[in-house]
Amino acid sequence: MNPDRIIVRFDQGQVAEQVEGPVRRIIGFVKARNMLALFDAADLEANPRSAKAGPVTEAIIESIVETPETLPFKTKGVLVGSSDYEKLERNRYELNFQNSRIEGILDGGHNMLAIGTHILRLATGNEKLKPARWDAFKEAWIKHRDLVKALREDTSEDDGDGPLDFLVPLEILVPASLEDPAVMEEFSSSLLDICAARNNNVELKLDTKANQKGFYEDFRRFLPPAIESRVEWKTNDGGDIKVRDLIALAWIPLSVVDLPADDDGRQIDAPVPQNIYRNKGECVKLFDRLMSSPAVSKQTGGAYRHELHNAEVGSALEIAAQIPLLYDRIYRTFPEAYNDGTGRFGGLTVVKPAKDMRSKPTTHFTDQPVNYSYPDGLIMPLVYGLKCLIEKGPDGRLRWRTDPNAFLDACFPAIVKKYRVIMDAFRADPQKIGKNEGSYDLVVDAFETELLKRSAAAAAA
Repeated sequence: MNPDRIIVRFDQGQVAEQVEGPVRRIIGFVKARNMLALFDAADLEANPRSAKAGPVTEAIIESIVETPETLPFKTKGVLVGSSDYEKLERNRYELNFQNSRIEGILDGGHNMLAIGTHILRLATGNEKLKPARWDAFKEAWIKHRDLVKALREDTSEDDGDGPLDFLVPLEILVPASLEDPAVMEEFSSSLLDICAARNNNVELKLDTKANQKGFYEDFRRFLPPAIESRVEWKTNDGGDIKVRDLIALAWIPLSVVDLPADDDGRQIDAPVPQNIYRNKGECVKLFDRLMSSPAVSKQTGGAYRHELHNAEVGSALEIAAQIPLLYDRIYRTFPEAYNDGTGRFGGLTVVKPAKDMRSKPTTHFTDQPVNYSYPDGLIMPLVYGLKCLIEKGPDGRLRWRTDPNAFLDACFPAIVKKYRVIMDAFRADPQKIGKNEGSYDLVVDAFETELLKRSAAAAAA
């Protein structure tokens, strides 16, 4: 149940229109009973932040129940965007959502979740019903839609004070002119900026905004499904893997790319190696600059969505999608390589053996059981060393110089043996190891040395 075309009816005498630049704003109060079609259509895909239940949604529901007459003045309501509309009679507007990625609910997701949950509680008679997130609410809404319809019909004869007659502020943004192509294009490209500005009660994270622009689409496509499905691509999306963790690691192959200038003409430089560990926010900012570059992506359909057209960057993202698997492999095998028969890894201060833990540790991206839990600062330089295994092919695309798993099978113990110098020098302090440039230099040298040995052995054979 996700119609592209819906009709919304404003309460009598409670609607006004304003026009400025490419945007026409339709604003007023709508009875909850006249918002049901919007719940049918809304999927919050256009909203940079997903809604989740909590104290905020419960407070909204309490206001609906206790003081519905002042609800419209306690909340900023719901913001909707649509690139196609028609004004009908009796304060009604028909909205046609042509692109759900940029149209639909732009702000007010928590209001929608709270109002929808309240309606479901009335329709089902279940006061304990509490969908945790928007996707769970939509499942419940679809399941009980007949009960919601029956509730609306049963209360349609109420004299304006029925359970679905409370007013909700609704703001609809549509193009100022449907006939002017330039206005239509400018309207579409402005929606994300409006979204970001309206979501000012919680700062819209740059990685969430980049996701809305489509900067992660190819990366998502390359990732193993078991990892992709666990990523929190936008705020409150429910994933247990942070997108910035992946973007930081993506700079390992991206640092091999001949980086272009950004859309302001400034040269883009890869982050210093230690910032992949200590400053993931900077990695996200640099990724946004890279993907915004005209040399890397272009806007599509006159909207703010971007499409990757740089083959070299695309090949780097394809390799980047494999890095989480290699990261987890290194995390899982590092203790054994470090021990080298000594068993001393479990005695390090920052290390927790699985046998001593109630909740058994797992790898970060693939959720595989491991024997130890320890901070990733201990291995980040080793993960960065994978950069040495990447080269540019004759076609300009990045590729592996050698199979990374086979290389780690053969060479990882020798690399870790050299790496112990850093571990000992910093007394296995993950912060000092992960933030020290020398840690990365030593590992790069160790990787290159092992590569030369393998090349020499292959030539001799």
